[in-house]
Amino acid sequence: MNRGGAQLTLQTSSLIAGFMVWVILSSLIPYIREDIPLTPGQSTWVTAVPVILGSILRIPIGFWTNRFGARMLFFISFLILLLPIYYISIANSLLDLLIGGLFIGIGGAVFSVGVTSLPKYYPKEKHGFINGVYGMGNVGTAISTFAAPVLANHFGWRHTVLFYIILMALFALLNFVFGDRKEPRIKVSVIQQIESVYKNSKLWFLSLFYFITFGSFVAFTIYLPNFLVNHFELDKVDAGLRTAGFIVLATLLRPVGGWLGDKFNSFYILAIVFGGLTFAGFLLSFTPNLAVYTIGCLGVAICAGIGNGTIFKLVPLYFSKQAGVVNGIVAAMGGLGGFFPPLILTTLFNWTGHYAIGFMALSEFSLASLILVLWMYHRDKLFVANNILDHTASGVMITDIDGTIIRVNEAFTKVTGYSVEEAIGQSPKMLHSGKNSPAFYEKMWKDVEEQGFWKGEIWNKRKNGEIYKESLSITPVKNEVGEVQYYAGMFNELTNE
Repeated sequence: MNRGGAQLTLQTSSLIAGFMVWVILSSLIPYIREDIPLTPGQSTWVTAVPVILGSILRIPIGFWTNRFGARMLFFISFLILLLPIYYISIANSLLDLLIGGLFIGIGGAVFSVGVTSLPKYYPKEKHGFINGVYGMGNVGTAISTFAAPVLANHFGWRHTVLFYIILMALFALLNFVFGDRKEPRIKVSVIQQIESVYKNSKLWFLSLFYFITFGSFVAFTIYLPNFLVNHFELDKVDAGLRTAGFIVLATLLRPVGGWLGDKFNSFYILAIVFGGLTFAGFLLSFTPNLAVYTIGCLGVAICAGIGNGTIFKLVPLYFSKQAGVVNGIVAAMGGLGGFFPPLILTTLFNWTGHYAIGFMALSEFSLASLILVLWMYHRDKLFVANNILDHTASGVMITDIDGTIIRVNEAFTKVTGYSVEEAIGQSPKMLHSGKNSPAFYEKMWKDVEEQGFWKGEIWNKRKNGEIYKESLSITPVKNEVGEVQYYAGMFNELTNE
């Protein structure tokens, strides 16, 4: 196995272990409540608290991964996790569970390690798929959600928690021994990286998208076991199995989302994702029976999984030099997206007696994201078009139908001597040299009208009065109904005349 493949295997396995720890409390909360009296609201806080540190720490961990490497970050994180895991196993109060739960959030924070480290080993055209494969480490939440209740039935929830100490010690050792000691390091100050990206709107749009896709994944992971038991009166193991199915589906589709982002325009994929989440949230808002509720949850799983993979295709694409801190920020927002919904759903249920408003909020936020994705897609196309225009070697001048200049490129200014500010708003007649007769221009525009273009040689005059010869082509630009909106002229100076 090559170096990249070995690290992909090790880091994905490490993420599985980290995510197994991250959801200990939500997986075991039905059993913990039998031992430690908790109200429904307190139970929600206990299951949501691990998301806080698991989200916030993703920012520094992403930065530290670039500086110290994945090997050291995984090793230290797993050693630290030994303490809160043991503390939870001896917890006797709500406060104990909240303190221990806060610090097991480190298990979710390690997500930033792989998405920062692994792209260093692969070309850009594979980043989406590779990050998607790594993101399959989410399956760790499914393993705990299914296995922890089974173990708790046989050994009790406290002994089940202690099993995770062995798991953490094992993966700390594996990373120390087999982690890549020669991983490329990027030593740029965190302040410099943040200053270079925080004004970029793409960072915050991607953060919003991940807030919804990964947030919905995390929220349903920690919310479903308790909800299925309380609302539909399912058996604890059955609820865990159904939640595990949700997690596995979303996890398996994550690399599919990354692969789709590699092969197709990522904005197309995200538009479908948020369209699907809009419908799924709308369906769930009616608090349907178990069969319809299952369909809605599966819709969320499919869209969240594909969306998670696609978004982390875009992060290294737009922020290759600041990948560590940007991965951390986007990942942190995704984690926070999983913190708030369970709390909001519980609060709304206490107020109204149903969950409709909370699920409708998911639908509306997804719809807003769909609109933003479409806007970003068209803005990206415009950016590409402008970039091509600004960097083409030929001079370009665009006028409206009245002959007023509305756009020129850098090559135009070099040839003519007129700056962009001097040219815009003027008429192309400012370039007339006087060497071409009125009949010449009359025939030129007649050809444009009848043939749809004109191409030939023409004498023009620079700003300094110097006359030069150029090869010019003029093409009308039409709208969807065939009406001329602009005229585009492209020229090259003929220096050998």
